[in-house]
Order: sequence, then C-alpha cells, then structure tokens
Amino acid sequence: MLLVIDVGNTNIVLGVFKGDQLTAHWRIRTERNTTEDEFNVLAAGLFARSRLEFHEIAKTIISSVVPPMVNILDSFCRKYLGHAPHWIDARSYPGMPILYNNPKEVGADRIVNSVAAFQHYRTSLIVIDFGTATTFDVISESGEYLGGAICPGIGIAAEALFARASKLPRVEIFKPPTQVVGKDTIASIQSGIIYGYAAMVDGMVQRIRAEMKTQCKVIATGGLAPLIQNVATTIESVEPNLTLEGLKIIADSLAGSP
Repeated sequence: MLLVIDVGNTNIVLGVFKGDQLTAHWRIRTERNTTEDEFNVLAAGLFARSRLEFHEIAKTIISSVVPPMVNILDSFCRKYLGHAPHWIDARSYPGMPILYNNPKEVGADRIVNSVAAFQHYRTSLIVIDFGTATTFDVISESGEYLGGAICPGIGIAAEALFARASKLPRVEIFKPPTQVVGKDTIASIQSGIIYGYAAMVDGMVQRIRAEMKTQCKVIATGGLAPLIQNVATTIESVEPNLTLEGLKIIADSLAGSP
C-alpha cells in the first residue's frame, strides 16, 4: 500500500491507497514542534481506527510547504515504516513541464494539484486551492504548468480583520449570509468575507481567461472550496481529494511503485 502525505501550513492530510482505491484519509493540525515519536503515536492511532498496519505500507510520498516538518517526517518514515519517503519537488513529474522562471519556487502542493487536475480533465485549467493561502494554478491545454497567483487565504484575511479592527467580533464564516447587504455587524462581516472573496475569485478567473485567451476549466480544492463554489459563478467542480490523488499519480510514475 501507498501512504501519501500533504503538509500544509495549517493542516496535514494523510491518505492510504490500496491499488487505485483511497481506503482511508485523515486531516490533522500541522505541529511544527512535534517529534517523529509523537507523530508516530498520532499516526498509529489513526491507522488502528481504520484497521491498517504500518507494515502494510510499501512506499511513502510527501509534498510539504513547511520546512521544519521535513526532518520530522523523514525520521518518522525511516524509523517506523522502514523506508525513506519520496519528497515532491519540481523534478518529480517530468510529464508536466514547469514553465515558472525558477521551477524550484513552485510549491509542492501546487505541482501535485496541477498533475492530478490535468490527468483527470486533459484540458486547459485553472486550479484554485483554498488553503492557508489561496492559490490559482494555470495549466495549458498540452499539460504545461504556466504559473498562477497567490493571495491570503480566507482564514488569514478574516483573522487580520478581527486583529486590526478592535470593535469587530470574530464570526462564523462557514455559511454565507442570506443576502449581500448585511443588516447587522455580523452579517456585514460574513458578507464582506464570503461574497467579497467569491467576487475576487471570479475576477481572477476572468482575468486569467482573458490573458490565456481561452475558457479554461475551473476546478477547486481545499476545505472551503464547497462554500465558495456556492457563491462564486466560475468554479465548475470541487475535487476534495485532488492533492492525495496527485501524490498517487506521481508515486505511480516512479520506478518501483507498489
């Protein structure tokens, strides 16, 4: 079996593939100060609840945008799984040329998402990932990674508002208000964050399409993707396991894949 791990600034997502089937997946908080032994305790508990065993894992592949987690997870894999993990970088998948000025600058998660999206849709794409940062990745019709855009994630934007505007309360942002024109402070904040963010997404998509001179298909992933899809007009599909699927595709392309 294959263990896939995506390390983000806020969460780590783990998944186990048996053949082509994603048999289990979990989301945990990213703890930069943990140790390989502490991570083992957590991972072993997750495996046990899903009736999986470490010895069943033949290979591990990891994408990470959090440098402190590299040594922790590398040590965990070597000590408890009995093998070194494969780390995603710009050279991991030659099947997708990366046309960034400096390919090494492209985040591993952006590479993985782009690979999975193109393998699934085989057309020009805009891939939006709603994570700690919101990223827009653009793939050509022939499968080239062209670049994209990075902006603060919804959570970061909301926290900045609450932190800098002392009279504004923290509010629930997982459900849009019933109307754009808020009738109280809470509804006004919800409208500004959710509908405002959706308008930003639609505006970015329109600008990218105009620059590309083509109607790129727009897909989204990340925890808040379903929320924004409901209020934006340009997101055509949400792929919740896109990153895990991309890790699986890259793992299968490597020699000796299980």
